[in-house]
Amino acid sequence: MKARIRCPWCENSSIGELYLRYHDEEWGVPVHDDRVLFEFLILEGAQAGLSWSTILAKRDGYRKAFAGFDAAKVARFRPEKVEKLLQDPGIVRNRLKVNAAVTNAKAFLAVQKEFGSFDRYIWQFVGGQPKINRRKAMKDVPARTVESDAMSKDLAQRGFKFVGSTICYAFMQATGMVDDHLVDCFRYRAA
Repeated sequence: MKARIRCPWCENSSIGELYLRYHDEEWGVPVHDDRVLFEFLILEGAQAGLSWSTILAKRDGYRKAFAGFDAAKVARFRPEKVEKLLQDPGIVRNRLKVNAAVTNAKAFLAVQKEFGSFDRYIWQFVGGQPKINRRKAMKDVPARTVESDAMSKDLAQRGFKFVGSTICYAFMQATGMVDDHLVDCFRYRAA
């Protein structure tokens, strides 16, 4: 039986099977569920300066710590709760990132109120449809794009934190707004 060809970034990870499942089942799959979009917004921000495998390994810890990524609950976290989270080994214990999650929950709720859903707001940056790229090698995958620049700028203006263009592009990849599976990867879908 012929082995599946995958994007090289997901192979040889310290978390092995978890990383492969993420690549095979989630990365690049269009997400329209606000709770999942909020989850990736928080996780991508937490990744800043770290590897995705570190965050993926702590994902269950994040789900517990951040109320199953219920933005309304996270928005009500008080300073005492933040202090408790900073002692939780199941997440990245960075004060700026934990505080940003609470700030982002409040901004997320404001976007939902304005647009009816975060999904409706965020997908406008790719015209409502996934952008299918034709990347042949990892060196062809950019760290940011015009679309991620626009998203980053708009999110920042709305009060979101840890939403630089590189983080936004990773969010776009994770949530299927863009498909950056390499053309020889079994997950690549031709447009």
